[in-house]
Amino acid sequence: MSTTVLLVDDHELIRQGLRRAFERSADFEVVGEADSIADGFRKLESLTPDVVVVDMRLPDGSGLELVKEARRRRADLGIVVLTMYAGDEQLFGALDAGASAFVPKDTPTDYVLSAARHAAASPGTFTARDLAEAMKRRMTPTGPQLSPREKEVLGLLADGLGVAAISRRLYISESTAKTHISKLYEKLGAANRAQAIMSALRLGLIRQDGPQPTV
Repeated sequence: MSTTVLLVDDHELIRQGLRRAFERSADFEVVGEADSIADGFRKLESLTPDVVVVDMRLPDGSGLELVKEARRRRADLGIVVLTMYAGDEQLFGALDAGASAFVPKDTPTDYVLSAARHAAASPGTFTARDLAEAMKRRMTPTGPQLSPREKEVLGLLADGLGVAAISRRLYISESTAKTHISKLYEKLGAANRAQAIMSALRLGLIRQDGPQPTV
């Protein structure tokens, strides 16, 4: 018997891609799609899927609101959180909300399917690709270990520079600058510049007397 799946994401192309991935596998059946928290609640009630795949950012709020309420209503529901912003803060937010799995959107679709299988088989447990490392970072009082280049990029972010300006200042490509920024966000458990700067201030990685960050 197939595992039924509900997809909740406001981007139609992502839903279509996920649907195709699930439907290529004989053990899944996508029974519905939703593009908001409100629509997600309606579909959960009417379709009663085995697994729901939820985007963390939805037009009418955080997908974690849907996760929390869905978990409150159904202990047996498998819940996979899918997100573009895969920092520690988002991972632990999904864990605390009651998700069964946490998956970055840049992972291969096979990993999404594996997470859904885990969620269906063991909805009350939690899995994430970077869980062990995230737990270590949470338990390490000295904070994340930044490379010399990442420290340079952090300082420039704190000075208010954007990707293009950072790439010019450090004589690197914009793609490389974006990679360094992405790694910084991941290590600091941040989803954006403001969160990264606040986290760095809290950890003592930068001083508060510098320029204030902009989002």
